[in-house]
Amino acid sequence: MSATALNRARDLISAARSTYAGDAEASWMLDECLYRLDEPLRVALAGSLKAGKSTLLNSLVGQDIAPTDATECTKVVTWYRNGVTPAVTAWYDGDRAANVPVQRRDGRLTFDLGSLTAAQVDRLDVEWPASTLAQTTIIDTPGTSSLSRDVSARTLAMLTPENSSSGADAVVYLLRTLNASDVSFLGQIGAHVGGDSGPLGVIGVVSRADEVGSGRMDAMMSAKEVAARFASELEATGLCQAVVPVAGLLALGAETLRQSEFAAFEMLATVPTEDLQLAMLSADRFVRPESTLPVDAALRASIVDRFGLFGIRMAVTLIRLGVRDSPTLAADLIERSGLSELRSVIDVQFGQRADQLKLHSALVALQRILEFRPESHALRTEAGRMLADVHGFAELRLLGRLRSTTPKLPEGGLLDLQRIIGGFGISATERLNLPPDAGLAQQREAALAAVRKWRGLSEHPLLDQFTSGSCALAARSAEGILASLAA
Repeated sequence: MSATALNRARDLISAARSTYAGDAEASWMLDECLYRLDEPLRVALAGSLKAGKSTLLNSLVGQDIAPTDATECTKVVTWYRNGVTPAVTAWYDGDRAANVPVQRRDGRLTFDLGSLTAAQVDRLDVEWPASTLAQTTIIDTPGTSSLSRDVSARTLAMLTPENSSSGADAVVYLLRTLNASDVSFLGQIGAHVGGDSGPLGVIGVVSRADEVGSGRMDAMMSAKEVAARFASELEATGLCQAVVPVAGLLALGAETLRQSEFAAFEMLATVPTEDLQLAMLSADRFVRPESTLPVDAALRASIVDRFGLFGIRMAVTLIRLGVRDSPTLAADLIERSGLSELRSVIDVQFGQRADQLKLHSALVALQRILEFRPESHALRTEAGRMLADVHGFAELRLLGRLRSTTPKLPEGGLLDLQRIIGGFGISATERLNLPPDAGLAQQREAALAAVRKWRGLSEHPLLDQFTSGSCALAARSAEGILASLAA
């Protein structure tokens, strides 16, 4: 994304600001549009009740910063931003603010709303020193299938408001099943996050993936099959750009692994396999005080709470296979939890395209602000033209469509197509499948070859319209690489 596109958007919003300087409501909303271009990317976590959103948030940040117990604060839309020191603010009655104490009860973090109830609080703002939050603001939303309609409505109001743009630039949607309400809500998200031009920036996650296989060692394999099935069932909608299985509890435990826990896993690895299997038939059996396992009951209760039986089995197996220190164990567990894959997908789909997604959100918001205001036709037309012109938007949408529609390309062509349009990273070397240290001459040669290849395919008379259009878009991506290398 060039700075030129962002500056054009700023100029357009500023022009609208001048036109409607006497309209207080429009001025405030337009100021928000400008601010949104310069703030971190907004990524919302959404999904049904108890889907594991807060646990996944903690895993992504690498710290225990979001309450996971079903308390009043989990019924409120909560914004997590980067800050110098931890601070939580509750906004209520429109513009009133109250400091919220951060507490730990029985080892679990919670926010004490005091006399305030979830129904009174509009939102919570959490500032926390975390490197992840420096580039991304994460929004934790209440469950969309809550028994309370008011609680579910808060998520809908933030992500799919009736008369304004979505509060998020991108969405990670957590699935435990795939039912009609999930598909319907994904459709609403796509319409608001993408606007009239279609879905943009939505990733699906099979959450609590270890439970798919009942905590067995092959649970993640089962979860991958479920993710593939969900992706297949969503093909008809094209609403998700990826579906990834993640064992959030294991990921969080691994991210925050303590030396005492590693020592406990080492001791459990010395127990004969059959004896350990018998002791781990259930969590209740595992934590029994009278158990003869070489780890005290309190520590056993702690690790089953933080890792689950699946995580304990995985950790013990890795130690038996030769892992000898806690950093190595933590890295292996993170990889096997699915968190690394999710981070990679988020980086490629969201992080590397943050400016594009923020620009898109700002332009969609601008169109909606001006929709029913007089003398706004020229401004709305220019916003629409910018939305249509930005090639990165077209790339993201094609990446989404490629999950539901397969172009008729030679063997290996689909992978090459995904690569050239940024499906594995948006740098020139990643798009051209070159080493990161490839020189300019090598990159130019590869880019020119890509232009010729995709332009030639797009003009083939026997290709169907979708395949031809996909190749033409790939050729334009390659031309963009050539232009950037020349610059």
